[in-house]
Amino acid sequence: MSGHSKWSTIKRKKGAADAKRGAVFTRLSKDITLAAKEGGGNQEMNPSLRLAIKKAKAANMPAANIDRAIKKGTGDLPGIKFENCIYEGYGPFSVAILIEVMTDNKNRTFPEIRNIMSKNNGNLGASGCVDWMFEKKGTIIIKNDSISEDKLMTLIDDLEIEDINFEDSYYEIFVKPDFFSKITDILEKNNVLFDGEISLVPSHTVEVKDNEAQKIISLLELLDNHDDVQKVHSNFEIS
Repeated sequence: MSGHSKWSTIKRKKGAADAKRGAVFTRLSKDITLAAKEGGGNQEMNPSLRLAIKKAKAANMPAANIDRAIKKGTGDLPGIKFENCIYEGYGPFSVAILIEVMTDNKNRTFPEIRNIMSKNNGNLGASGCVDWMFEKKGTIIIKNDSISEDKLMTLIDDLEIEDINFEDSYYEIFVKPDFFSKITDILEKNNVLFDGEISLVPSHTVEVKDNEAQKIISLLELLDNHDDVQKVHSNFEIS
């Protein structure tokens, strides 16, 4: 899957930078909330939530924050009603952008997102204008210094792997969402360090030049930093 969007790589680097800036709890809370929203609040039955909580605990996130993030995702926060929204549109150089939002006030959130887009050479479109360009997949990232390629291939040889990329410092595995739990369980039992999520992956990409990419990245980071935005997806690839 060489055409896979490089925004996923940039987001991982951004996550490390967020930790240095002290914004790590905000990002971890969003990950927990989204996992709970999609798979329920029981981490034993929800591998994405289990992984998100594991990362939060490793970062010393208070238990009360974790619990609140779970309840936000499951809709169990008393007195607050959150709505899930998907906003779609295009960014600079006609790249597709899909924004997952959880808000308690759509009348506030929508114009704020529209304003971010319009001020940064983007525009929101009609529902369905870009979602057909993405498909849900499980993505698992494993640092290649934590397990050899041969051992990894032995572990996953009989599993339903859709694709695997061998990058300079990590392996990137793509699976159908239904098989995400099975594979992460095997990795955990074999003490393999990994990161992963069930997310939207572009089915095809738009190539942009390195000097063009920064405009797109700046817009995506502004969207990603909005309090109500859970995830931002795009289909650009730096050529």
